[in-house]
Amino acid sequence: MPNKLSNAKLSLKLFTVLHRSNVAVQRPAWQQIQQANLGPSDFAVLEVLLHKGSLPISAIGSKILLTNGSMTTAVDRLEAKGLVARVSSESDRRTKIVSLTAKGRALIEPIFAEHAAVIEAATAGLTYDEKLQFVELAKKLGKFAETLEQQ
Repeated sequence: MPNKLSNAKLSLKLFTVLHRSNVAVQRPAWQQIQQANLGPSDFAVLEVLLHKGSLPISAIGSKILLTNGSMTTAVDRLEAKGLVARVSSESDRRTKIVSLTAKGRALIEPIFAEHAAVIEAATAGLTYDEKLQFVELAKKLGKFAETLEQQ
């Protein structure tokens, strides 16, 4: 029987394993996005709009963890390509609402379908029940870690 790790060493091992597995699962997904000639932030904006519908720029940024400045740059880039449109909110003219254009939807739908398939293949090493368990444990860990940031 191997020596029992101290809690501190086990925490470090958990961190390393979590990081390495995250990189291994994400690598094929990011490669597929690059092959589609999209950067990570452009893909993330298009994906959020595909699944959540039209949103204010700030709401998109909070969902994909981009700053307001980075969000504005990404939306400018996507708007210049004709993939998104932005209009002023009817209730608050200072708020800009971003929507997919028909061209943007036609681009992101097949790319996202392939992206989902790549992720499914990358996570096939776990059973359905193991994935459910992992999701719950990862959420629990993340929520606890977020409370430390607030202290």
